[in-house]
Amino acid sequence: MSEQPQTDAEPLYIGWQGETAPGLARFVRERVIAVLLVALGLAAGIAATQAPFGASRFEFGVERSFEGQIELSPYPMLIVDRPGAENTGGAPTSRWLLTVFGKRGADSAVVHLAGHRVRLTGTLIDRDGVTMVELLPESLVDLGAAAVAGAAPAASTPATLQGEIVDSKCYLGVMKPGNLKVHRACATRCISGGVPPVLMVRRADGTARYVLLVDADGAAVNDRILHMVAEPVEITGALSRLGDLEVLRADPASYRRLGSWSPSPEAP
Repeated sequence: MSEQPQTDAEPLYIGWQGETAPGLARFVRERVIAVLLVALGLAAGIAATQAPFGASRFEFGVERSFEGQIELSPYPMLIVDRPGAENTGGAPTSRWLLTVFGKRGADSAVVHLAGHRVRLTGTLIDRDGVTMVELLPESLVDLGAAAVAGAAPAASTPATLQGEIVDSKCYLGVMKPGNLKVHRACATRCISGGVPPVLMVRRADGTARYVLLVDADGAAVNDRILHMVAEPVEITGALSRLGDLEVLRADPASYRRLGSWSPSPEAP
């Protein structure tokens, strides 16, 4: 039986040959291009449906020097002077949340400095006017007891807010995204490590507000709310201001899990 000659109409791939049959090469090339075009189209479509990241900032690798007064309650903060702010109607000081490297709060680093002015080195984290500093504990310099005590919380008003419990460090800029279920494990570890928990509330216009969570006595709630992190919740309590930060006092046992949330009404 004689062998039939190979033609382009019936290409045959032979691995040891230097070139693929023209018909087979053309077939493979067209399919590869088609698959690449489909993959690019899918990627573009998926990207177009994603919400943009918030305007957050984490100055990774940039260390700055700061000076201010340490406040421990309800969470470690640095009270920073704002010279001249009162002339434009602003508060004379700002409160910046404090943390340290990793998934930990700054309690152990500054507990012995309550009420003292300090100088420190750290990295800025901020979002929508809420600021945090990841400090280097070894950089802390005690400048002595502060002459003026920190301001007491303003009078509170009853409020019911709906939102998501997030860890302030990641959500303010260290991680993107720093919320929802994809971030639950990380947020739970951060909050259990002492990072201040925040209720992220979405307003009707899409903007966000950030409310520090404390219990009815004004104490930290970290270990008592871990089961509700990254969940839509409704919290009823007493809302007040601590400088330029909002604080919501409520018994963690009263937090109510929701199937979904809607924008919270504006609270005073």
